[in-house]
Amino acid sequence: MVTQHLSSALPAPAVSAAYPMAKPGYGKRSAPGQQARARDDFALLPTRERYVAGFVDHLPDGASMSVKQLAKQLPLYGQQAISTALKALSVAGHLRRVRCSVGAGDETRWVFRTFWSRTARDNEWWTTYLATETASRTAAPVEPPAPAAVPQQRTAPEATPDPAPAPAPAPATTPTAPPTVPPTPPAAFSPAYLALARLGRDDHRLGLSADDCTALEPLATQWLDRGVTTDYLTSTLKAGLPAQIDSPAGLIRRRLIDKLPPQLPATPNTPTDTPTPTHRLLVECTDCGRPGPPEALPDGLCRPCHTAHSTGGRPSPDATQIAAVKAHMANLRDLLKPV
Repeated sequence: MVTQHLSSALPAPAVSAAYPMAKPGYGKRSAPGQQARARDDFALLPTRERYVAGFVDHLPDGASMSVKQLAKQLPLYGQQAISTALKALSVAGHLRRVRCSVGAGDETRWVFRTFWSRTARDNEWWTTYLATETASRTAAPVEPPAPAAVPQQRTAPEATPDPAPAPAPAPATTPTAPPTVPPTPPAAFSPAYLALARLGRDDHRLGLSADDCTALEPLATQWLDRGVTTDYLTSTLKAGLPAQIDSPAGLIRRRLIDKLPPQLPATPNTPTDTPTPTHRLLVECTDCGRPGPPEALPDGLCRPCHTAHSTGGRPSPDATQIAAVKAHMANLRDLLKPV
């Protein structure tokens, strides 16, 4: 006798018409080749994951996929539970979080997407799909800012010559005021300095002082000299941050040194056609947010998070976090020394 086991998962609430959409180029993106929606979709998942998956599956493309927004719409679970469920859905082969660069030149920026597949996919499928995803299919073009309209210059009409007036008496000679010298503008900050200064505005845990930015500027300049953009620089520095940072400058210094990208060989200057801009695509770890190529993040998880998920333990601590803690403790010991 066959016993039918019915899932105890609650049906996910209907998508509200007021559910927020992400900015153009961000949010949910449906993967191709999915099976038709069926009643037993996600039947093998646990209750919570099936509940979250049913809701995400009904979201339209472009909908916001932030944990905060999902938790607002799904009141049964908090943000931590939603984050854990998304990680489980990534391992199950239903989603991948990615970031890709769009645009060219000064208009290059990073966009973030969550690729979703109702049909579970294995790592090989995701790696192949994300590696071959073309710019025209993944990236919305960046519209250049509209130039400000320059008002048409009007020239004064030619005046008809009047009869020569009678000579006027010579005015009394007055001293001429010396010409006004405009103040010297302040020196422009380098892109590396500005990228470091903006870290604190993006995340208050990374607030740096002016002296910190000046001291770290040479290290950040090395990144830009190796061909990366300021968006790539700041995204890498902000990825996978600990909950509390006692020494932002120490943490940023270690990451600038340890994560310095490789130097690419110079290409010969041969006349060629204008190349099509390359749109890089990186997968984000669904758990900690570390970026990497698709093949380096199996199940959508980086190596430490994947190991922790497989063994049920905690990931090994980040070397930068250990260095920051040691620097903080050394500072405390110096403060406690008798004067």
